[in-house]
Amino acid sequence: MLSISNITYRIAGRTLLENASAVIAAGHRVGLVGRNGAGKSTLFGLILGELQPDQGEVEIQRGTRVGIVAQEAPGGTMTPQDVVLAADLERTALMHEAETSHDAERLAEVHMRLVDIDAHTAPARAAEILAGLGFSEEMQQQPMSSFSGGWRMRVALAAALFAQPELLLLDEPTNHLDLEATVWLEAYLQKYPHTLLVISHDRQILNACVDHILHLDSRQLTFYSGNYDWFEKMREERIAQSKAEAAKVDAKRKHLQSFVDRFKAKATKARQAQSRMKMLAKLDAVSVIRDDPSVTFDFPEPVELAPPLLSFDKVAVGYAPGKPVLREIDVRIDPDDRIALLGSNGNGKSTFAKLVAGRLEPMEGHHHRSGKLFTGFFAQHQIEDMDGEATPFTLMAALMPGAGVPQVRARLGRFGFGQEKANVKVKDLSGGERARLNFALITYNAPPMLIFDEPTNHLDIDSREALAVAINEYKGAVILISHDWHLLELTADQLWLVADGRVKPFDGDLEDYRKLMLGKTGTGNTRIPKDKRPKEKPVDERQADRSRGADRRRELDALRRRSREAEASLARLTEDKATVEASLLGRDLDSAKRAQLMKRQAELSAAVASAEEAWLEAAEALEAAAA
Repeated sequence: MLSISNITYRIAGRTLLENASAVIAAGHRVGLVGRNGAGKSTLFGLILGELQPDQGEVEIQRGTRVGIVAQEAPGGTMTPQDVVLAADLERTALMHEAETSHDAERLAEVHMRLVDIDAHTAPARAAEILAGLGFSEEMQQQPMSSFSGGWRMRVALAAALFAQPELLLLDEPTNHLDLEATVWLEAYLQKYPHTLLVISHDRQILNACVDHILHLDSRQLTFYSGNYDWFEKMREERIAQSKAEAAKVDAKRKHLQSFVDRFKAKATKARQAQSRMKMLAKLDAVSVIRDDPSVTFDFPEPVELAPPLLSFDKVAVGYAPGKPVLREIDVRIDPDDRIALLGSNGNGKSTFAKLVAGRLEPMEGHHHRSGKLFTGFFAQHQIEDMDGEATPFTLMAALMPGAGVPQVRARLGRFGFGQEKANVKVKDLSGGERARLNFALITYNAPPMLIFDEPTNHLDIDSREALAVAINEYKGAVILISHDWHLLELTADQLWLVADGRVKPFDGDLEDYRKLMLGKTGTGNTRIPKDKRPKEKPVDERQADRSRGADRRRELDALRRRSREAEASLARLTEDKATVEASLLGRDLDSAKRAQLMKRQAELSAAVASAEEAWLEAAEALEAAAA
């Protein structure tokens, strides 16, 4: 189906691919993974023929239809359904010919072919795909000019899926989707009948929809069987094996070199030394598989506030007087809540987030807000609206006018911006780096609540994992809107459904919600029939759930504190022991002083051993509790 043979590609003096090869057989469903900037989208350009390799070649089986999502669907008066139907080029051409041809024999052939390709069901199939991606029947008939860029991208995705090419290339297909559309896409791709090559940082998609992983790293392509979790496991094993082999070769090299150094000048050993020198020359260095550097986020610890942070009683909120988007809101948020908002785009998730943040005032009802509450709010437009000529340092310094240079750099350092990166212009930062910068900016003053509206769009898989860790370690409340299923699974204690103008706790877990979404037919939204809506938990049960989540975080906090204290004690005792041992090397020590130091050394040795044991116990307890 697709053969990539020894391709090398360079851009602006940088080599992205070097003698890279891979073969993808027909019917394989492959996830293309690698760090941001590794060259994944460039590889798509080479496959499509939009770019030409410096050497090597890319071959696609003759006659294969290759499909990719257009950068942007057309605007104008065409409807989403028109655009999707037009993606089937053969059907479109045949339909046109059926309307214009006057050759009876040819018309018979055209109509026969239309039957063969099931053309009469095309509108229904197009409508089903659009519905799955969030388009109501009414939206499907509106002109494309009425939709935002994100919705147009959904139409472009729908068109690519509808065409069903033999080789489908998808580059981050979930970036413009909400959770509900992502769930539908996952189910659709699981049944895709042809070859699939998808670039994605969505672990759920890579686990559920692919059977092979193509890893682009260090300018090379490595093919793995299995889904993403299996790839991670196999890669870890390969890294460990390569390190062990490198250590083994290094030890052999040192042994041979030691023999040569000792005996090369001795006549009786000259022949053996010469032989070992030849062996040294033939001993190739083992290339160690690079272990990607870790990514970390470190949200500052907020001041602890008394519960509740917020409570709403019969509250309505919206943008135009007398036209609430949400009404009858009756919920509360406590300091250590982790709440994920479910519901399709347009149902009011962002509106509710703005209400919580204080950016919208209630139209009616009663609410209570802690006097010391303020929020950090992450939204995609903040990344796009950053001043391209500014640097991370100047942006952070503007928020911290009373701070010195070290304090500003320290704050940026918590999000991976060292001295060099802190002075790079924003326009030259990658999307992932801008996202990290935005995390740093919204948390600089340690807010007691963080609100994240689709925070993962520009993050690779490692960064998403780091974000999940940071959210779990953060001691304030979190409101999370995300299509990243894995992130929600790792962080959310409560699920609230925003639908039908209401915000209510969802009685069930994410798997229950997935089943609910996939159980709907032909709706394309989260409007749930009344008889199928989950019953809301009683207040006492919701309080119990909230309490259990808080108890678990307190337990983990205590274990982390114990682990940090044990590690600090071990470091302090080890340093004291080193100081004593250094003193014992002094030449002017009398016997009494030496005896005193040796006694102290013995005491510290015992204390270090005990501290090591305490630290290991604390680390194991923390690991077990966090599992």
